[in-house]
Amino acid sequence: MNKYKKLLFTAVGVAAIVYLIRNQDKLIKGLAPRVLDRVQRGQDVTSLTTALAEAGDKVQATLATRPDTEYNRRILSHMIGIERWGRRRLLVALGEPLIMDEYDGYRPRRERSWEELKETFVQTRRDTVNVAHQLTQVPPQTRIPHNQFGDLTILDWLLYLRLHADGEVQKMAR
Repeated sequence: MNKYKKLLFTAVGVAAIVYLIRNQDKLIKGLAPRVLDRVQRGQDVTSLTTALAEAGDKVQATLATRPDTEYNRRILSHMIGIERWGRRRLLVALGEPLIMDEYDGYRPRRERSWEELKETFVQTRRDTVNVAHQLTQVPPQTRIPHNQFGDLTILDWLLYLRLHADGEVQKMAR
């Protein structure tokens, strides 16, 4: 390949990267709901609620094997904050007003001990599952906005909350 072709391919590659960086929010908003829809296809609120509860038990068991480190406390605090924030969004489907806030206000204080955080996660997931049970009375295609992913259905939200905690717990130090 001559140097002009290499230069052209490099320029095209750089332009593509710049485009992706500048448009990542649009791309994520367009892609995430479709991926979540595809993964939860064929499921209903009841099956996703059961899966959410079972995943919570697995996360709890995994947390019992993880050491108390600043890094792990930070991840668990993040997991709890996202779970609480997501549950608050699900309450919109049950008639609560939509509040377009960030998850930070739902995150536990940093001073919490490892044991307190683990207990808080268990209670938080239990509360989310309780809200999810109530959602069987709501059309499953009801959409609620996610700050990053755009409008998600109730089914998407339930899957998102499960996958988020499942993924975050795997990042923890062992």
